[in-house]
Amino acid sequence: VQLQASGGGLVQAGGSLRLSCAASGRTFSRYEAGWFRQAPGNEREFVAAISWSGSSTSYADSVKGRFTISRDNAKNTVYLQMNSLKPEDTAVYSCAARYTTRLVVSATAANYDYWGQGTQVTVSS
Repeated sequence: VQLQASGGGLVQAGGSLRLSCAASGRTFSRYEAGWFRQAPGNEREFVAAISWSGSSTSYADSVKGRFTISRDNAKNTVYLQMNSLKPEDTAVYSCAARYTTRLVVSATAANYDYWGQGTQVTVSS
């Protein structure tokens, strides 16, 4: 499966962005999806994940209550709605996917088999 992330940009602190991750190549409805981010000089970190059915989600503590992950399997797309953005949210955001029938999602990057190219999110103070 191929993943294409989009929706990044420059926003002021307190603002919102919605990232999209469009999948192609296979039926995406059986793939768990996750968002990860990496800031300069930092390691890649987990942001959010959603099960193939959409019934299970998980968030990093740093984004709970501000970010929402969702998916539209009819459109083969996963979204990350980001509200109340902070300068520390600045990073390259990448989407990832793995085929699984489990409903327990993973926060571990190594468990994901497919990755998109990333989209830059910059939050100014």
